[in-house]
Amino acid sequence: MQPYLAAMATSGRPPLDGIRIIDFSRVIAGPMCTQMLSDMGAEVIKIENPDGGDDTRKGAGPRAGGETGESHFFMTYNRGKKSVALDFTKPDGQALVHKLLGSADVMLENFRPGVLKKYGLDYASLSKKYPKLIYLSISAYGQTGPLSDRPGYDPVLQAESGMMSVNGEADGEGLRHAIAIVDTMTAIHSVAAINAALYARRDTNKGQQIDLALYDTALVSLGNLGSYYLIGGDQPKRAGNGHFASAPNSSFDTSNGKIYMAVANQKLFVDTCKAMGHPEWATDPRFSTIAQRVANKPELTRLMEEVLVTDTKENWTQKLRHLPAGPIRTMKEALDEPEVKRRGMLKNYKHTRVGDVPLIGSNYRFSDTPVDDTRPPPSLGEHTDRVLREVAGVSDAELAALRGNKIIG
Repeated sequence: MQPYLAAMATSGRPPLDGIRIIDFSRVIAGPMCTQMLSDMGAEVIKIENPDGGDDTRKGAGPRAGGETGESHFFMTYNRGKKSVALDFTKPDGQALVHKLLGSADVMLENFRPGVLKKYGLDYASLSKKYPKLIYLSISAYGQTGPLSDRPGYDPVLQAESGMMSVNGEADGEGLRHAIAIVDTMTAIHSVAAINAALYARRDTNKGQQIDLALYDTALVSLGNLGSYYLIGGDQPKRAGNGHFASAPNSSFDTSNGKIYMAVANQKLFVDTCKAMGHPEWATDPRFSTIAQRVANKPELTRLMEEVLVTDTKENWTQKLRHLPAGPIRTMKEALDEPEVKRRGMLKNYKHTRVGDVPLIGSNYRFSDTPVDDTRPPPSLGEHTDRVLREVAGVSDAELAALRGNKIIG
């Protein structure tokens, strides 16, 4: 176990500098979490199956470096990590994991509950030997209960949590979010939970297990729509790109594409009417309150689009720049936007195997302890020898034997 009091933040260094994380997670939720922690300065040692590595390395879609290159999917969630190709299902592999855990602050895994117990790598087993270890488990339905043995897939959790029931057109079926929103939210909550546990450990001198379920996260992510049902007893209505309780709050046609407007209160509506050259709309009895605007949404939409189609989405964005309105962009338009470059959100990474790879970087901006999102995603097993030498104290002869026995890749 690292002396975590010696790993306190220092001005000019990332906030988690000195924290070591052993990461057994795969796909999105866990890897996204540890990528963010890596950006914050933690050393993340990613344990991968020597036979192919993280599932997303084999994912479909574009590959950096061509057909035999690296999956865009893997590259998205694994920046800044050290890849160790290690078979922990074998006793010699488990012995190596223990050598790594001896200096670790955090372990993260997203296997189904009970899987790691077979190898003595569950929290109950490890906490006896490493009482200061923080152990985060991501699963579909939590570590206990009748559903704990079910696998977790983001679209299924969107469906079962009620999330899909509120997404889609009013007269259509419920739709899933194109982004893996449950996995993404679970990753963000995992970062918060690990940082809180690290903070608590400074006072308690003890680690703990964090049980984070995708299902629970999906329910939390329902936000006010969950409360809408709990307090009012009614199913929230789907409204497509609109809003069932607010107007104008939808997409609108312009002369060359669509913009989105989210005018959520009376003052914003008055200001929007003025900016569009029709201040009289704000006092029209059909539109003078939110309830009346919702009731007369088709007519309000017609009047607004008659004006909006007289100019481009770019010009309307400027005219409405101090109001909640903006263009609906393609991916190219969004990532080519000058503000993206100004904020430093696009990075070019020098990958050891495939060369230059463009990716979206970290969104964190610390004034005193800046993040480090400059390190590329790893090739499979890129750091195996280095990590096992430096962290686990394995000799070159031992490395050769382990590789010969297919314990490491």
